[in-house]
Amino acid sequence: MRLRMTDVTPAPSSVSGRVPDESLVSYTHAIYALHTLSVLIGLTSPATIVGGFVFGLPSILAVILNYARRSEVRGSYLEAHFRWQIRTFWFALLWMCVAALVSLPLVLALGLGIVTFFLAASVVGAWVIYRVIRGWLALRDARPPVL
Repeated sequence: MRLRMTDVTPAPSSVSGRVPDESLVSYTHAIYALHTLSVLIGLTSPATIVGGFVFGLPSILAVILNYARRSEVRGSYLEAHFRWQIRTFWFALLWMCVAALVSLPLVLALGLGIVTFFLAASVVGAWVIYRVIRGWLALRDARPPVL
């Protein structure tokens, strides 16, 4: 039998450092599930996707869980996932604050700020969905998420 390059999958340890404990992999899947739950809450409620993500209890809990066990994943590919999840949360919050600051003067002056804010919320919401899906798929493949 002859092996092709596509038949060989690198072990998680060769991707970036040590092989993580299987319970930490499950823990990381649970964190992605919490983020996904927040996105679904945003999709199925009057809130925006990013509003459900940033202000929803599941995502807030997920970020707290990331920080709580961050040191345990150092040196493994899960470290990149924790960084990916944390940055997704904080950058979504940052971009929504920027959108609010830009939109507020437009509301007061022209009445267009609401449209601007919801346009920004839609773009950031799509970015959040992309980040959650991309990260979770990379975790499934036992590799770090990459842009």
